[in-house]
Amino acid sequence: MPDDVVVLEVADSIATVTLNRPDARNALSREVLRLLPKLVQECDGRDDVAVVIITGADPAFCAGIDLKELGREDRGGSMAEAPAAAPAERRGPLPRIGKPVIGAINGVAITGGFELALNCDFLVASERARFADTHTRVGIQPGWGLTVLLREAVGIRRAREMSTTGNFVDAQTALSWGLVNHVVAHDELLPFCHRLAGDIASNDPAGVGQILDTYLDGAMGTDEDAWSLEVRVSRDWMSGGHGSAAEVAARRDAVIARGRGQVS
Repeated sequence: MPDDVVVLEVADSIATVTLNRPDARNALSREVLRLLPKLVQECDGRDDVAVVIITGADPAFCAGIDLKELGREDRGGSMAEAPAAAPAERRGPLPRIGKPVIGAINGVAITGGFELALNCDFLVASERARFADTHTRVGIQPGWGLTVLLREAVGIRRAREMSTTGNFVDAQTALSWGLVNHVVAHDELLPFCHRLAGDIASNDPAGVGQILDTYLDGAMGTDEDAWSLEVRVSRDWMSGGHGSAAEVAARRDAVIARGRGQVS
């Protein structure tokens, strides 16, 4: 793998972004924090990318902020500061983009690395994956949405347990709790994620982007707000010329054939 601390590879409409500091368990150094959002944003603007996969170079997914680098800095340095209030399009470690982001969790995801995983649209875990929120063990507080996204994924009581104990959760427990969508053999992680990404890429890209936006925007209000948002988006989508009867009819046979193949 190249010497870059974050590596971007694109093939078959799928971008794979790999944290590439294996000796440091892919800890988030200044350079990683600079390159990662830049490359993800680049993927959003590329016509040859429909889906983004984020993973780590074995043996870890991400061990969080590089504490060695942080320890060499004055406590007033930018890595040590609490995150400033940010607009919705730049909350967390990743920019908000119009394409799905799959987290391929190949090993430990700890603290800031756990938050990075939670900021993906959904997660697939290797059997070797482990998750831990160790913010309170280190003596810092999360600022990339952990108290929102973890609660959303596993429920408030399990989220509180993870955050107050700092204990690790293994891949199978993460699956049973709803933190990850799938657990697969380690060597199958990226092939499995690429198959899911291929399924996504075969859909209408504008439709995929719009439904992801609707999920995200709906999560920022009450259930009543989310219902109203969906109705408004659906109405605007149809009136804007999307999803016409002719388009639906043209795609219907392919959808029916694919569905029969999946349930047979």
